[in-house]
Amino acid sequence: MARWVGIDIRASHVRAVLLRTSYRKVAIEQMLEVSLAEVADLDAALRAVALPLMQQGEPFAIAVEGEQAFIHRLTLPSTALKQLAEVLPFEIEANVPVALDDLVHDHRLLRRDPKAEHVVVMTAAARKAQVRARIDHIKVILGAEPERVGVGTLPLANLASLCPQLAVAGPVAVVDLGGTRTEVVLLSHGEPVFARTLSRGVAGLPESASALAAELRQTFVAWLAHEGDPVESIFLVGAGAHAPGAESYLAHELGIAVQQLPPLAFEQITDDQSQSVPRFAKAIALALGLAGRGHDLDLRQGGLSFQRGFGFLKEKVPLLTGLGAAVLISFAFATWAEMRALSRDEETLTKALSALSKEVLGQPAETAEEAQTLLERAKGLEETDPMPHMDAYDTIVELSTAIPMSITHDIEDFDMQRGHLKLSGVVGSTQDAQQIATALKEVKCFEDVKISKITQVVNSDRQKYVLELDVRCPEDAPKKKKKKADGTGDSPETEESSQ
Repeated sequence: MARWVGIDIRASHVRAVLLRTSYRKVAIEQMLEVSLAEVADLDAALRAVALPLMQQGEPFAIAVEGEQAFIHRLTLPSTALKQLAEVLPFEIEANVPVALDDLVHDHRLLRRDPKAEHVVVMTAAARKAQVRARIDHIKVILGAEPERVGVGTLPLANLASLCPQLAVAGPVAVVDLGGTRTEVVLLSHGEPVFARTLSRGVAGLPESASALAAELRQTFVAWLAHEGDPVESIFLVGAGAHAPGAESYLAHELGIAVQQLPPLAFEQITDDQSQSVPRFAKAIALALGLAGRGHDLDLRQGGLSFQRGFGFLKEKVPLLTGLGAAVLISFAFATWAEMRALSRDEETLTKALSALSKEVLGQPAETAEEAQTLLERAKGLEETDPMPHMDAYDTIVELSTAIPMSITHDIEDFDMQRGHLKLSGVVGSTQDAQQIATALKEVKCFEDVKISKITQVVNSDRQKYVLELDVRCPEDAPKKKKKKADGTGDSPETEESSQ
């Protein structure tokens, strides 16, 4: 769960909203508003509405006024995408009357057809000194810096994440009717595609109604000159959204359907909060930008980038402490379980070693060192193996002697290892192979003679066979030791010597 604060600073009011977000859910915890006519100055108003919402160091966002920013919609060739970061600063500088070094800017690449030859980029820039002054002023009053600095009416695009009617292909307009100014943003698929700030609000109504409608009409005509798609509908937010007759009057003057902002998808919202949402729309939109639902632009870029300090860690101390405790407990349990499993394995292996050493060496061994000692002792008592009576060369001679002269026989492979012979040969027929096997069984030192496979040679009528046998001569058999007369040990005398 996370908590975010949006602060909307106007010429006559300051509004702040505290949002609580969790997985795919957003709820309003608190909404505060102070009129500048009721307090000494702006500083007092900020302390009154913002400090109560930031008791636990919640991140917050603000915005600079549209009059202080340069918002442009730039059309670039699609080939510029690979070098957009390098090209864009020069394009922005060409459209503003301020040197690029004195600006802080951000941009957003708008939705486009992959086959289109051009791309459209929404850009916003402001004087770096003005943005820094606003950040420093807020820091002095609230003791913390804003994490995001929005631009004019662009933050209202963030409302599309909670309002499906704002996320349509459109374009649709969100009109923020303030006291001394009116801000307009056009949305397409929830993205801001056009924005303008008008220097006339609802303070002069009803006398200024026609002038305000005229400025709105000019704004939409300017949009048509850029894009050519007429605005489908208008949604009213701000303090003037509830002005009597505002919807019907503007709809008649502009020829476009006008309505108040539809209900937003908040969790457990009260009736009072629901009625106040249009008035707090910009503050809500600024907080949504912090929650990762932002479609607007952020002027905290470059040298003005937000640097998280120890305050952020202090905010997360309870969560980090809980996670650390959980990790420590999990590690301790895993270590205990592993040690217990290893102890059981050691006990099982010790029993197996004891039984095997007693069977082979005549004495149980509890450790590897004891088993090694017994093994070395047993090796010292063993007799050295004598040279075998028949080696591989002798085996070949016996094969040549045993194979009948009437059989044409070719040896393809002869493999003899540790007294085991594997022979691959080619003969005229299967009967010849069987005859050879029968003949080899008569050799004194050949045992377990068998043919494992017989196949026909490719492109020939001859047969290939595989024969295996063990070469064990009677002379190679281990000598039987004779017990001593008292039966307590072995006598070096063998049966052969006793004979």
